[in-house]
Amino acid sequence: MIDALLSTPLDRLSAKLLGPAEFDFALPPGEPSVIAPDSVSWRVFANPVSMYIGGMAAVLLELGEPRVRHGVWDHSSFRRDPAGRLRRTGMAAMVTVYGARSSFEAMAARVRRMHGRITGTTPEGLAYSAEDPELLLWVQVTAAYGFLEAYHAYVRPIGAAQRDRYYAEAEAGAALYGVQQPPLSQGAVDAVFARMQPTLEPSPILGELLDILRTAPILPLPLRPMQRVAVRAAVDLVPPSLRRQLGLAGQPRPRPGERALLKALAQLAERTHLPSSPAAQALQRMGLSSDRHGRTAA
Repeated sequence: MIDALLSTPLDRLSAKLLGPAEFDFALPPGEPSVIAPDSVSWRVFANPVSMYIGGMAAVLLELGEPRVRHGVWDHSSFRRDPAGRLRRTGMAAMVTVYGARSSFEAMAARVRRMHGRITGTTPEGLAYSAEDPELLLWVQVTAAYGFLEAYHAYVRPIGAAQRDRYYAEAEAGAALYGVQQPPLSQGAVDAVFARMQPTLEPSPILGELLDILRTAPILPLPLRPMQRVAVRAAVDLVPPSLRRQLGLAGQPRPRPGERALLKALAQLAERTHLPSSPAAQALQRMGLSSDRHGRTAA
């Protein structure tokens, strides 16, 4: 009964966070996605609560790298329009997994053209380019990591075999973004983190980012207090050694009651039918029936 009452509000929240109204995942009819509906990725990306938390964790990790940090902070609308920037980033993630292949290819081409214009030098004198293979890889890996770890922590555990499958599923999409040799297993992801860790550093920008994520009008007004709780959960997903290295060790982490609340919300979203979600629309596009989670029905 409670699930039925909350279905419509959750569906609206999913539409707000995971897919702007101007993109129709139900078109063109019959066209498949780059990633198959029976994938681990389809399940992970369908949950609006864990995607929101994981996306913030990914941004914290991305901006720990100084070249990525200045590429984003100096060349994007994040400070001016954080809610819009997060929605556009969320839309890109949804199109990658659920969009028709032709739609995703067109979007990825636009992103690569935009990246070609983003170059600069950090205050410390490090040159950067958004087309740098190392930086493209770091952004791709941290995003995949954040989404998976949030789902694992707040929805349901993901075992070793499914983790490897999830990371391998990203290969085709990552290639279209220009990512060379993306990691195809949990072990390969761990190796990327180990290789990149020496380049990561604290910055006042990370503190500014956290303030923005806590206070910007991202969630609907009645849910706005939950932003601070979700930010604490995102910080908690950053590996402990990297929290210390990035100067985040003193940031508050979720209290037991807050963690339980987030789990309850994420698990409610997992079992609630979300007809406006990108996953449900994509299955409609491909003429597939779905269970109430927006996955292919058995």
